[in-house]
Order: sequence, then structure tokens, then C-alpha cells
Amino acid sequence: MNVLWMYSLAAVLCAPGGGQVAHAQGGPAKVMRIVVPFPPGGPSDYAARIVAQRLPEALGQTVIVENRPGASGVTGADYVARQPADGNTIVIANVGMITILPHLQKLPFDPLKDFTPITNLIAGPSFLLVHPSVPVRSVKEVIALAKKRPGELTFASASVGQVSHMNGELMKVLAGIDMLHVPYKGTAQVLPELLGGQVSMTFSTSIDNLQFVKAGRVRVLAVTGRQRLPMLPEVPTMAESGLPGFDSLNWNGLVGPAGLPKEVLARLNREIVRAINVPEVREKITAQGNFIIGDTPDEFVTYIRAEYAKWGDVVKRAKIRLE
Repeated sequence: MNVLWMYSLAAVLCAPGGGQVAHAQGGPAKVMRIVVPFPPGGPSDYAARIVAQRLPEALGQTVIVENRPGASGVTGADYVARQPADGNTIVIANVGMITILPHLQKLPFDPLKDFTPITNLIAGPSFLLVHPSVPVRSVKEVIALAKKRPGELTFASASVGQVSHMNGELMKVLAGIDMLHVPYKGTAQVLPELLGGQVSMTFSTSIDNLQFVKAGRVRVLAVTGRQRLPMLPEVPTMAESGLPGFDSLNWNGLVGPAGLPKEVLARLNREIVRAINVPEVREKITAQGNFIIGDTPDEFVTYIRAEYAKWGDVVKRAKIRLE
């Protein structure tokens, strides 16, 4: 997502007060906190602030966003897992923190048992970008080249275990090919290396990088979701490109501590889904190559378990280890 765009939209949607909105009249109410386990500015932070600005009137209480970054989201998530199950403290959870990281290291919480899924908020695919020096123009040609020259093609990622890494490993597993993973320390290092031809390809989550496609500096071969993007109708999915079953999204949802009462869970789900389904928000999210989900708690539970099993299988088959 474009960080400048996120803040400009936040300025439109947010009332003065740095993300805090006064509760409805009728007496004091306990503050509700939406914990973002990452620094300000990313898609998780953006999604949380959209919700926080639209919940106070419906819930009759102050709603604030609290950033608690650290350990790839583990610090903030662990904090929320230990809070009372009253709906007043919830946390943004994403694909890496909940369904990938647990297979790579021991966590202080069980992602499937220590949280109550509320709703999946937004999601978006990654884009397979390839340097022009690589003689390929489709995923099938990448696979054919990798089989002809095993271990020679390289794919960059922000770090081990990130979505950009796992997409490459999923491709390797499904295609039965060998490519060399080149991890960096953060997303900022990846694109310059790709543009410079130091690496063959990467799976980018930022639609901003597509500007380099128009300039001819990289090629976009596919998107990683199940469906093509309306804004890029000519770009096929990975599944369409010869890898049936390839489905990978960078998603962000809300979960609370385990044991949220049914009535609290139902109310939170209803009001949060309503909060994100505002026309201007939907239009902006779509323009950035993402989409709103807003599913039910049961649907989110099913989705998380499927993602957990999928990425666990990839980690096992690819023999991925954190150093």
C-alpha cells in the first residue's frame, strides 16, 4: 500500500485527536483499544485506524489505536492474548504473524487457541516481478528455465518467513523447481536489487512498484490471488499460469483474546464490518489492488486454519528454518 495515500485517507476519515474519538453521551465507558503489533504506516495500521474512527458512535465508547511493534507482531499479539476477554482489547493479525511464523519459531501463544477471530478486514495479492534480463515472459517460462538451470534463478524477499519469501517457496513446491532465495533486511532493499539485476525476481506486495513495469524496468508475470485484479485484467493469476492451487494473499484481520462472549463477538463483527464497508473506503482500497473481506467469525476461523495448514506444509516441504 502507498503510505502517503494511507495517511491522506486517514486525514479525511479521522477526527482531530490523533486517532481517539470521544464516546457517546450517557456516562463514561471503558476505552476500547485496537492494538497494531507493527509500526505506524503499514496496511495493518491503516485498517485499524479506519475501524477506530467509525466504531465509537456504534459502541458508545472511546476507541483508540495503540501501536505495540516488536518481534514481527508477536509482542503486540502476546499482550492482547493475555487481556480480559471482554472485547475492550483486540489486535490486528496478519498472515505472517498467525499462520507462517508459528511454524518457524516457538511463540508465547497458540495462534489457533489463544485468540477469538472477529473478522478478516482487507487483503491483497502479491505481484511476481521479473528483471528484463531474465528471458521469460510467463510463469510457465520461469518454471521451464528453472528446470533447465536449477538453482540459478534467484528470488528476493524482505526476510525469511515474510510473504515475499513464502510465495517463492510455494512456487518451488508446486512447480517442483529449485530457485535460490535471497533474503534482505526489509522491503526497502529488495526493489533496488531487482531493478539493478542483482536478483532475478521477487513477489512484491506494493502496487506502487508497478510503475517500473510501465517504464520497462521490470516485468509483471502474475498475481498470487485466486482472481485477476480489475485494475490489471491482462495479468493472469499464478493458478492460471500453470500452478493450480496457488493462492496467497497478504491479509489483515481482527482477533480478540480467547473466550470472547458470543454477544460481544457478534456485536464487534457487525459494527466492524459496517465500518469498513463505506463506499469511499472501498474505492480507495480497490484502487490500491486490495479488497475488503468483512467475513463472519466462523468464516474467519475456517480461513485461518486453512492458511495455517497451507503454510505449515510449505515450511515443512521446503525445509525452511530461521537462522
